Amino acid sequence: MKLPSIIQPEQLLMLDKNDFLLFDVSAGSKGRYDEQHLDGAFYLDLNTDLADIKDFAIGGRHPLPSFEHFAQLLGKYGITNQTHVIIYDDKNGSNATARFWWMLRSIGHEKVQVLNGGYAAAIKAGFPVNAEVPLAKPTAPYPITAWQLPLAEMDEVEATSNSDHHVIIDVRDANRFAGLTEPIDLIAGHIPGAINIPFTENLDANGAFLAPEILKEKYSNALADYKTENVIVHCGSGVTACHTLLAIDYAGLALPKLYVGSWSEWSRNNKQMILALG
Repeated sequence: MKLPSIIQPEQLLMLDKNDFLLFDVSAGSKGRYDEQHLDGAFYLDLNTDLADIKDFAIGGRHPLPSFEHFAQLLGKYGITNQTHVIIYDDKNGSNATARFWWMLRSIGHEKVQVLNGGYAAAIKAGFPVNAEVPLAKPTAPYPITAWQLPLAEMDEVEATSNSDHHVIIDVRDANRFAGLTEPIDLIAGHIPGAINIPFTENLDANGAFLAPEILKEKYSNALADYKTENVIVHCGSGVTACHTLLAIDYAGLALPKLYVGSWSEWSRNNKQMILALG
């Protein structure tokens, strides 16, 4: 049975700790995890566990890992198709949390949830913390045959970038979209025809996801003129785009396509670009 994509800290506190596996996927925060993390949480690294980083021009900065790698990773931590997986980070789901959620959902794993408000919200709610690394109980590699959620490759993005019947959503912040700044990739700008809906707009002032009904109204209105299969979501490297896909799922709407390569791939392949709006 598919669980709601978001779990509240108060709901987490009510669960028996033997009934779920907890994962800290705070990108770049291994030091903080080593010092303190939510009780019972394992740590996953975005770069080594949830991506297969090679040539940025082929698949972007965070390409999806091979099925074999991901299957072995899940087996290493004892995840089977019946395991209730709960994920959090210290950046309100904007980093690897939503990416791990998307990857699990995309292999057909339905019992996966993201902790609303993440690390800070759990501590505020009274969830215990410590520095103890739990002992994993490995099992067989998870059976994976395909990514079951829709994906778009660079050629499809290019073919549909100027179509009135398709839309490309860029979830990066407004200044990166406008080409006014680019802190990570080589070129500032955006894909022609893309619209900007920053992923940060999925959150309230406290860093928690907006209520499902608010998100449903927001994305229903934004995508009213397009069929779901004609919507492509991207970001810098296919990670924060998953934050918006998580929000769309939380809203109860069908998931559009993820362009994993995103701007990091597009901008390295001599594609047409909008380099500045200012």
